[in-house]
Amino acid sequence: VRAYFDSGEPLGSRQNTECRIDSIPQSWSIISGGADRERARKAMESVQKYLVKEEDRLIMLLTPPFDKSVPNPGYIRGYLPGIRENGGQYTHAAAWNVIAYAMLGNGDKAAALFSMLNPINHTKSYSDIVKYKLEPYVMSADVYSSFPHAGRGGWSWYTGSAGWMYQAGMYWILGIVRRGDMLLINPAIPASWKGFYVLYRHGDTKYHIEVKNPDGAGYGMTEIFEDGRRMENGIKLVDDGKEHRIEVIIRAREPAYIN
Repeated sequence: VRAYFDSGEPLGSRQNTECRIDSIPQSWSIISGGADRERARKAMESVQKYLVKEEDRLIMLLTPPFDKSVPNPGYIRGYLPGIRENGGQYTHAAAWNVIAYAMLGNGDKAAALFSMLNPINHTKSYSDIVKYKLEPYVMSADVYSSFPHAGRGGWSWYTGSAGWMYQAGMYWILGIVRRGDMLLINPAIPASWKGFYVLYRHGDTKYHIEVKNPDGAGYGMTEIFEDGRRMENGIKLVDDGKEHRIEVIIRAREPAYIN
């Protein structure tokens, strides 16, 4: 459920005729840690079933869009159904869905949705360009979902969703997070990936990070080695002007959904 009106009626509930599901409470039940694991899985299954439009490569914020329902939800109904927040893709929320899937340990789905949101994949052909109508190198704040404008982007450049996409890709899919003077590495990548390499610069120091996925797990317990020495709690960053070799091995296990 997204919210409640002053009357106590819900918004974003199966009781509604419009906005029966909203992606924000689905993803944030997981990001916040508020949902138990089974309910968290069901929440994201509902996102995939009702809000992901594979053919138009977008993730709707809510469905069905607002049109005539009462009580009136406010300004959001000022947009036509399927435009911007009113049933289109609100890209901030779409990026949160990527993060939620990564937190569930589903690197396949997280990476697939990340690729779907990537603007370069909306402009790979002339017909794509005619539909999307925006630049291929910056995020758009929204993507329309209704005919005849389905797949058309809006408000490029002017959106904080670019920052959320960076976090989704770097912090949650590749799993590389700096906390204080520690570098933590806990990926959620597709099972088919053999691994990946990152050059991380810390001042004048270079950390060559090689992540390996020998079990085809994509997510799980990680073994971390720095210059051949096993590390227990990540990498302590030191700006010594040297080059360090970091090896990370993902081992299969049933993941907890909080990174």
